[in-house]
Amino acid sequence: MEIIDRKENPLLNRVEIEFRWSHEGSATPSRVDMLNGIASIEPGSNRELIVIKNVKTRFGLGSTTGLGLVYADETSMKVEPEYMHSRYSGLRTSSAAPAEEAPAEEAPAEEAPAEEEADAEEDGGEA
Repeated sequence: MEIIDRKENPLLNRVEIEFRWSHEGSATPSRVDMLNGIASIEPGSNRELIVIKNVKTRFGLGSTTGLGLVYADETSMKVEPEYMHSRYSGLRTSSAAPAEEAPAEEAPAEEAPAEEEADAEEDGGEA
């Protein structure tokens, strides 16, 4: 990851970092990778107070550009719209918690076809 431009914005109490990520021969970096990259580039930054915006990947070039906003505190971060907070809340919490919840949600969906098959057999027996 390389920094194209770095601006300090004292009015919004944040640092704005335009970056370019070269990823020839591999997939576009995930938001988690970008969060970690910005956190490692900006000294003293808190991963919980970083927002990534304007991510654009160039087709066929293996190059992604974007804007990382590093806020100084949570109060300053309130200028971001609510959907941005919810988008990043899952990335900032531990990755083990969502993985454990996913199979629990899938289990009832697997039982539903079995019930439908049982209902279909009962209907077939009556006809």
